[in-house]
Amino acid sequence: MSRMVLALGGNAILTDDATAQAQYRALLKVSRQLCYLARDGWEIVIAHGNGPQVGNLYLQQKAGESEKNPVMPMDTCVAMTQGSIGYWLQNALQEELNRNGMKRNVVSLVTRVEVDEMDRAFTHPTKPIGPFLTKEEAFEAMKKERSLYVEDSGRGWRKVVPSPKPFSVLEFPAVQQLLSPENIVICGGGGGIPVVKSGAGYRGVEAVVDKDLAAEKLAELIGADVLLILTGVEYVYVNFNKPDEMALKQVTTAQLMRYVRERQFPEGSMLPKIEAAMMFAESGRSRRAVITSIDNLEHFGSGTGTEIIAS
Repeated sequence: MSRMVLALGGNAILTDDATAQAQYRALLKVSRQLCYLARDGWEIVIAHGNGPQVGNLYLQQKAGESEKNPVMPMDTCVAMTQGSIGYWLQNALQEELNRNGMKRNVVSLVTRVEVDEMDRAFTHPTKPIGPFLTKEEAFEAMKKERSLYVEDSGRGWRKVVPSPKPFSVLEFPAVQQLLSPENIVICGGGGGIPVVKSGAGYRGVEAVVDKDLAAEKLAELIGADVLLILTGVEYVYVNFNKPDEMALKQVTTAQLMRYVRERQFPEGSMLPKIEAAMMFAESGRSRRAVITSIDNLEHFGSGTGTEIIAS
């Protein structure tokens, strides 16, 4: 049986309505598509983003801050959203599996990702979190918060935080133990809880690890055959939103690297997906990465999406 790690973006879960009910409804739609992969017999690990959710949670924390009710640090906010999104997705996916007569269990695992405390990301934040703001709202927030906001792919302005590279997923042996034809595992939520070594254990740090890079690392560690990265578009494009826009269907890592040098892919959004796909494709024989939209899962394997292979 082939093994897949699937990376699902936080923006696919949270749209204009930030209520728990709305996000659960969104995950029901996602789960209907995921059932096509379950039907085809894949061993599935699902890693999900949390950019909008962790940003909103942090805003709630700040709004309710007091001496007796202090703000939770970013690593704890990541853990909290791992729990909430994992719970919603676990319920939604189990409901759809049962509805389709598929006897598979769904389990969520709180997951830590080890990072390097000296990573330059801590002085060069690039990871967007939280809601989209207007330029005026973003500049007002920067004055109040002493934080950085940047324009994100023409959709608005978002807060950016450090996003260090993951170099180990601490719970990967447990993921391997849980994986079977009967189990679907949800883990690595929000890129995992970022931790650094501290004495005999680990401590959390103020950062958000990119979920695509964390999913790639996990895919390597558990010996996956495919890394499937879901995003809002059917294909990766060069010259995106320009008159000469071009969809990439099957592309080698060498070709992609040329486009990276041309700065075709924005930092903090498509670039980490490209980097993750290239790393996985080159990490082992016959491994491949696919970047596509959720709506294409029904036709996965029939040529849809951008397939990345080693040069």
